[in-house]
Amino acid sequence: MRRRQFVASSLATSVAPLSAAGANDTIRVAVLGVHGQGWSHVRRFQELDQVEVAVLCDPDRNVAAQRAAEFEKTYGKKVRTETDLRRVFEDKDVDAVSIAMPNHWHALAAIWACQAGKDVYVEKPGSHNVYEGRKLIEAAARYGRIVQHGVQLRSSPALQEAVRKLREGVIGKVYLGRALVYRRRPSVGHFSEEPIPEHLDWNLWQGPAQVRPFSRRYVHYNWHWQWDYGNGEIGNQGVHELDMAQWGLGVTLPDRVTAEGGKYLWDDDKQTPEILTALCHYERENKTIEIAVRHWCTNAEDGVEVGNMFYGSEGYMVIRHYDAYDTYLGPKREPGPSRKGAGNHYENFIRAVRSRKKSDLNAPVETAHYSSALAHLANISCRLGRPLRFDPAAEQFLADAEADRMLTRAYREPFVVPQNV
Repeated sequence: MRRRQFVASSLATSVAPLSAAGANDTIRVAVLGVHGQGWSHVRRFQELDQVEVAVLCDPDRNVAAQRAAEFEKTYGKKVRTETDLRRVFEDKDVDAVSIAMPNHWHALAAIWACQAGKDVYVEKPGSHNVYEGRKLIEAAARYGRIVQHGVQLRSSPALQEAVRKLREGVIGKVYLGRALVYRRRPSVGHFSEEPIPEHLDWNLWQGPAQVRPFSRRYVHYNWHWQWDYGNGEIGNQGVHELDMAQWGLGVTLPDRVTAEGGKYLWDDDKQTPEILTALCHYERENKTIEIAVRHWCTNAEDGVEVGNMFYGSEGYMVIRHYDAYDTYLGPKREPGPSRKGAGNHYENFIRAVRSRKKSDLNAPVETAHYSSALAHLANISCRLGRPLRFDPAAEQFLADAEADRMLTRAYREPFVVPQNV
């Protein structure tokens, strides 16, 4: 199906009722991309009441077949597989899609799903570039779809309490949020170009990106470290922590971004930085977000390797990954309020799908745009090697055409994120 035909068909779908599933009906979910995180999506949705994983979609037929066999063994029933996500969007029996494809597909797949009348759970980052995030917000609004960003920390009762405590002034006036991403990432080595495996639809896998010869430097995980497909560690684990930083400080996009980093240890195929440090300044709010990405041997900070720190006039708060916080108050760092407790982000999404209330979502589509965009802005500053001034209202840099060009990408037909969604 050509893109124009697909979009026209989708617009017709959009006038149908907002959800094919009623409050007491089974919600049928298709999972797009099931090699890695997508398999976790399958398990988490399948364990919910009145939710059925109906389709597994992956452009690698071997991966899809393997996951289908595991599904049948685990749940005692067969599941349909597809290689082309467009076939999934055409299926009127599918109520929602869960997107765990590589980053360069996230926004376009989510936009196409909205156009086809599907609700969307999309993995972080919600976009591969800043332009895509804004288009995703517009698509969700135009088609009245429920779109949840896959940042599970937003559904933690402990972290919800942590944010309330920050608003109440538990650590005084909060001025700095730090996002820590200390993940041990080894060398990925070097890979040459190879013939395309028969079981992989390489054209579909590349999607919006320009055509490249096949290489195992991309498939199946190392695409994270290639600019065409991924966004480096700051756009991987970093989006969770940047989302927490924005949430805790009550901010969205900054006025100034300064980032530096590079590759210092491994001679390998990674393009993205191993080490990256960025400062994002919010002039009107008089607040700052700092992110530190380290990839190998490093110290923890108050026991945190992946998480957040918030600093205020009367103390500081430690966010321990996805489900716990502690506070330390005064010059003696006396222990203050603390709590531990995870939530169910997938259940929260399904609740909103049933209610049709965007307000029920813990991580609505806007949060997908803002946290992902912060990673993109830091990457742009790092790649250009200079500080950048940004207009958060216009979502453009100030008098910097070179940086503005990096807010989007050159798309490949028919895999285009359109100006008019």
